Amino acid sequence: MMMTLQEAIKQRHSVRRYVHKPLSAEIVETLRKKIEECNAEGGLHIQLVTNETRAFTGLFSYGKFSGVENYIVMVGKKADDLDERVGYYGEQLVLLAQTLGLNTCWAGLSYRRVDEAYSVGDDEKLTCMIALGYGATQGFKRKSKTIEQVSNVCNDSPEWFRNGVEAALLAPTAINQQKFSFTLLPNEQGSGVKPKVIAKRGFSMVGYTKMDIGIARLHFEIGAGKENFDWA
Repeated sequence: MMMTLQEAIKQRHSVRRYVHKPLSAEIVETLRKKIEECNAEGGLHIQLVTNETRAFTGLFSYGKFSGVENYIVMVGKKADDLDERVGYYGEQLVLLAQTLGLNTCWAGLSYRRVDEAYSVGDDEKLTCMIALGYGATQGFKRKSKTIEQVSNVCNDSPEWFRNGVEAALLAPTAINQQKFSFTLLPNEQGSGVKPKVIAKRGFSMVGYTKMDIGIARLHFEIGAGKENFDWA
């Protein structure tokens, strides 16, 4: 039985240490197919690199990685909304990987470029990478904000809104900053119009909040159910 995306959200933790175990042809094919979909839908140039050990070695930067032999390269044409799309579609791949029994970790800085392993056009930008493979551990739960800290949830908020915010709080964010908020706008009962939700990113000295809000928005949609609301 394949796990659901809701289960994947709960079970996914960032993993930086991997064991040597190649990905099966079937898993590679499943990931490549999903990458094609994400590229078409998101206007991106995401690429999967397998059996390549240089990108995550010899590093002294944040978040020590070891044993990384596979990774996803998040590339797209330079644009104001590139980072948010990278977050939204990259996290779809992260959750798919989790359902396939793999572990992952978003990497903003902790890699070096290996130009011959993938391609980045002149008008494109390599925004980040996602390490991928079989983890030495399943990762660990992080400290989290409460739903009240990141939303206007109250006693009579609909259950789907609460579920959406809870799913967003399980989203990976740069150095676990969780600089986002979700606001459910007032809706006239019986108007036949779907309730609207605003997703907002906060300020951070670290950056990456555009990517983080893309990731959190996807988690919110999965938790809340896209049929229950529209983005404002």
